[in-house]
Amino acid sequence: MSVRKLKPVTPGQRFRVVNGFDALTTDKPEKSLLAPLKKSGGRNSQGKMTIRQKGGGHKRRYRLIDFKRDKQGVSATVESIQYDPNRTAFIALVKYTDGEKRYIVAQNGLEVGQVISAGKSVAPEIGNAMPLIEIPLGTIISCIELRPGQGAVMARSAGTFAQLMAKDGRFVTVKMPSGETRLILSGCLATIGAVSNSDHQLLVSGKAGRSRWLGRRPRTRPVAMNPVDHPMGGGEGRASGGHPRSRNGIPAKGFRTRSKTKSTNRYIIERRKK
Repeated sequence: MSVRKLKPVTPGQRFRVVNGFDALTTDKPEKSLLAPLKKSGGRNSQGKMTIRQKGGGHKRRYRLIDFKRDKQGVSATVESIQYDPNRTAFIALVKYTDGEKRYIVAQNGLEVGQVISAGKSVAPEIGNAMPLIEIPLGTIISCIELRPGQGAVMARSAGTFAQLMAKDGRFVTVKMPSGETRLILSGCLATIGAVSNSDHQLLVSGKAGRSRWLGRRPRTRPVAMNPVDHPMGGGEGRASGGHPRSRNGIPAKGFRTRSKTKSTNRYIIERRKK
């Protein structure tokens, strides 16, 4: 994977850094795995705006992703690596030996023609999904379940990965992408390898219009508002507005909002770094 810095032939391209997309093998999605995707524009069922800075953007179709990897004991061949407008990671179209096609989140290093599988007795190779108890210690993993059969919910975005640290009875210890160390049931599935498109963090939009293509509307700085609109509003001149906080008064930048009585707190061995 690589990034390209464009020549500044227009003001919007002066600082633009784009993805090279050299890992992709096709630009045509599998029609049988597409679904319509309706936009809300940040409005609820009453039509009232409940989330600001959302709306517009290019029309998309949802790609049906197999997060559960529940077709076990059947090998599949990677047919193509594709772009997905709904996520930062690339996706892989795989075809099983019985003819069924599915999309999965592509791991770094996954190539067309590679054979992958899921289950207990598979080899710990890139793209294979297996229970955490079967994975060797120190292995880089991604697309991790938190409950057996739930489907992958952790470490799914571009370039993210976790590491298997220890095994102890029903639980294994995993160091998450945030730096948090936590216990996960050993029967949960995880995929070997880091998620693809690790260069995503290096991209630079270059112009405001590209944010609009992605469905992001302009954001007003809180210190530019009036006191009635935001706790950080008001003041004469360039008043900083006190401590950074949200519109409803919750402090930002380091304030912990996780409930102290949450039932899953006992599974967290070490909190993420501030």
